[in-house]
Amino acid sequence: MFTTDYTDNHRETQNYFMKILANISRLLVALVFLFSGFVKGVDPLGTAYRIEDYFIAFGMDWANPLSLFLSIFLCAVEFTLGAALLFNLRLKYLAWPLMLMMVFFTVLTLNDALYNPVPDCGCFGDALKMTNWETFYKNVVLIILVAIIFFYRDKYQSMFLPRIDYFAIMVIFAMFSYFSIHQYRHLPWIDFLGWKKGADLVPDNPGLAKTYLTYRHKISGETKEYLSPNYPWNDSVWMAEWEFDSQRIDDSGVIKGHSLKIFDAEGNDFTETFINNPGYQFLVASYSLGTSSAKGFEKIDKLYGNVMNDGHSFVVLTGSLEDEIRSFRQGLNPDMEFYNADDVELKMMVRANPGVILLKDGVVMEKWHWRDLPDYSELKEEFEGL
Repeated sequence: MFTTDYTDNHRETQNYFMKILANISRLLVALVFLFSGFVKGVDPLGTAYRIEDYFIAFGMDWANPLSLFLSIFLCAVEFTLGAALLFNLRLKYLAWPLMLMMVFFTVLTLNDALYNPVPDCGCFGDALKMTNWETFYKNVVLIILVAIIFFYRDKYQSMFLPRIDYFAIMVIFAMFSYFSIHQYRHLPWIDFLGWKKGADLVPDNPGLAKTYLTYRHKISGETKEYLSPNYPWNDSVWMAEWEFDSQRIDDSGVIKGHSLKIFDAEGNDFTETFINNPGYQFLVASYSLGTSSAKGFEKIDKLYGNVMNDGHSFVVLTGSLEDEIRSFRQGLNPDMEFYNADDVELKMMVRANPGVILLKDGVVMEKWHWRDLPDYSELKEEFEGL
């Protein structure tokens, strides 16, 4: 009798702690999936760019047209799984796609960590940057938690009827898909990019990078690292015993305003001319003129005429080659100036093709998707002195 009671109590204790562990795992994974799905879904074009990076790295360039669809679909799936975990919706069945997704991405990020085909997997979009090894370790922790959820899946009890669970899952997926599509057709509600509104592209005190020098003892092989120039370079005895081994540069304390470079057709650098312009400066970013919106450039052409009448600077930056620029500008205002810039940098400036950025004295005053570009009269009311 005593043995039976002890066994029953031990089993109840085990079940109790397993239930706690399973629910903690469920909530932790839910929060990660909700956060990850949201920060990528709010910027579906940025996520699509990273999917394209993977396609290119694996020789699947033919799949690039699918990148935007996959971006919206995968983000919606991830967010929906997170919501299902949070509210305990049909986990008996959803644990399967959850486990399959984690196995796939854990293997993928291990390959990233080992071979670095893509330097930034973008698992948290541009909201949180992680190295490939950090991403892999994060996925190892997640897959352990997901394994607990998977093996406990039959014991999770939903608060609702099955048909309500299924309806809720479909509604969440549909609403988040619509949300991502809206973000694609306009600019992200939350801008994680360096060119966000209010960003100072030319900080007054950017800081200095630190150079560290490593010297090796010629006999013992011992190494010592020094912050340059704080090492005994003027000690002839020390210099005879030690030899230079390597150096590293720490720029973590440097405030990087931007890395954009602007060139004209002859290769002349106009970066400072436009970025440091003390007046209002309009930049149109189009990483590829061939895939840009014709309607967008119609609105930009109209805006250009009004801006130039008031004497402000207005230029188009593109990653397209000169022949394509020459062909594209036919039908636009012949005075509109086109300059070259790296297409990757242009994609990181504004999530639109084309997009418009308004600068003043190196500060981002505002930015627009071409669909939301206001009339010049509205801009003059909003920005004093325009």
